[in-house]
Amino acid sequence: MSLRSDLGRVKGLGAAHEGVNHWRLQRLTALALILLALWFVTTLMGLIGAPHEEVVAWVGQIHVTVLLLALSLALFWHLKLGLQVVIEDYVHTPWLLIAAQIAVRAFAALGALVAVVSILKISVGMS
Repeated sequence: MSLRSDLGRVKGLGAAHEGVNHWRLQRLTALALILLALWFVTTLMGLIGAPHEEVVAWVGQIHVTVLLLALSLALFWHLKLGLQVVIEDYVHTPWLLIAAQIAVRAFAALGALVAVVSILKISVGMS
């Protein structure tokens, strides 16, 4: 016996009315991170021992800049999604739940902003 309404079962929506969207986003960012991390690690292995100027020139290539930005944004988005679930599952005090959610979002946003600015600063040649 299910307590969900017929419409809720058809749409797949739970009490939060988000359905499986959060789950899908977390899996999508995980897949993106796997692919981008493989690219990043294999490329960095080729840069071991390279002089600073060569690494800066590598970051300055448009496709590398775009991929580094995608890696950074996917990383912090995935971090936010994962920590959000952990907090919702284990924090039961209402004010602490809200404070923790705000802190995680602020940390993820600040981390993403620092990463994006740093990558763009190197890419444009302001290092």
